[in-house]
Amino acid sequence: MSDILQSRQEKLELLKKNGIDPFGGRLEITAHIKDLIADFKEGTSCTIAGRIMAKRKHGKSIFCDLRDEDEKIQLYLKTDIVGKDKFDLVESALDIGDIIGIKGELFKTKTGEPTVKVEDYTVLSKALKPLPEKWHGLKDIETRYRQRYLDLIANHETRKIFKIRSKIIKSIRAILDKKGYLEVETPMMQPIPGGASGKPFKTHHEALDMDLYLRIAPELYLKKLLVGGYEKVYEINKSFRNEGISTRHNPEFTMLEVYTAYGDMRSTMDLTRELINETAKQVLGNEKFEYQGNTIDLSKWEVVSFAGIMKEAYDINAGDDEKVWVQKLKNKGIEIEGGAVGRTQVANIIADLLTPKSNHPVFVIDIFTVLCPLAKVKKDNPLLTDRFELFIGGLEVANAYSELNDPIEQRRRFEEQREGDLDEDFLRALEHAMPPAGGLGIGIDRLVMLLTDSPSIREVILFPQLRKESS
Repeated sequence: MSDILQSRQEKLELLKKNGIDPFGGRLEITAHIKDLIADFKEGTSCTIAGRIMAKRKHGKSIFCDLRDEDEKIQLYLKTDIVGKDKFDLVESALDIGDIIGIKGELFKTKTGEPTVKVEDYTVLSKALKPLPEKWHGLKDIETRYRQRYLDLIANHETRKIFKIRSKIIKSIRAILDKKGYLEVETPMMQPIPGGASGKPFKTHHEALDMDLYLRIAPELYLKKLLVGGYEKVYEINKSFRNEGISTRHNPEFTMLEVYTAYGDMRSTMDLTRELINETAKQVLGNEKFEYQGNTIDLSKWEVVSFAGIMKEAYDINAGDDEKVWVQKLKNKGIEIEGGAVGRTQVANIIADLLTPKSNHPVFVIDIFTVLCPLAKVKKDNPLLTDRFELFIGGLEVANAYSELNDPIEQRRRFEEQREGDLDEDFLRALEHAMPPAGGLGIGIDRLVMLLTDSPSIREVILFPQLRKESS
């Protein structure tokens, strides 16, 4: 490797000796390669730019592959067109990985390959390090995630995933904007973490001399906006949880949260179907797609009861004491780690047992109230809530409920599950009356996983969190 790096340095100096700035400047391109190929016309003049991905010499000619963001095209350089000095520099000073600008004319070779006959070129950026040896199919997971720029250079499919991610977010925005929702921004640093269960990241603000927390969810701030008079709001937000990393969890993640005054869980079901179905059609052109070897069909949606499944599978009832829950789980071979386990902890274990694997979307309703401190209870059974979780292809994608807007009951629930300071400002806001509402959260990263057939959340986050690089 040291010899290669030394060679690149020598080529850098050679460019400078020949009066060429190895890191170029502004270039006015006239076309992108994909457009030139799609609307190919022999003799068309063009100015393009991109990265050299291959170089081969044939007698007094040099052929290169030039790739821009979307596509690649062959370049044809000849001494009597670009001049001997520039031709020689292509051979002696330019490498795979260098970024250049090209002026030339389109033609097709005898084999019919679209090619640019180069009339002149400009060096825009000299690559001082080579691409990985197998750049044409970079497979090493650690390198792909840690040096995402190499992954993007090497793997067309990776670039495609992040273009689809952008389209998914644009589609969601367009649907909500058309329906009259207002996009808002709420604080990422909060004095009290709330709106979801999770361990927050903590920081300290020097000027205010106070501890702050990176938000685990924007929910409470968005509901304050309903109190303030907005009726339809949403936020595509970054949230943070100081917890484990897995194929489905990253400490920093992207959520869509939507709140609709005068709605409830049922109306939010309809909104969720529309958002996901329309986005799939916009992005993929179809309501059927492949995810990890299975065909997902968005034309069929199912509703199942969490409480019903827990009763049938584990003989667990929402009103049972936590000791009874633990014993019933043990009777079914479920391991419970640790000694004394609280009701909420056991309820979370129970919730994790239910992950529908259906090849169509499944709304799971009738979730235990102990799991849902911010949701209204069912009128006919206060042990269950008016909430759903949405599973598609084994992934939990969305969560929604009829929002609890009773400040007295909300305070009681907070105090019952107290793990820190109560958010008195949120409770004060509810005391000024919040309209009944439906609230929805969709995990953008997981939705992208589904629509791009990606097995891990790290595949759909440009720069996922990783352990510190070993020296």
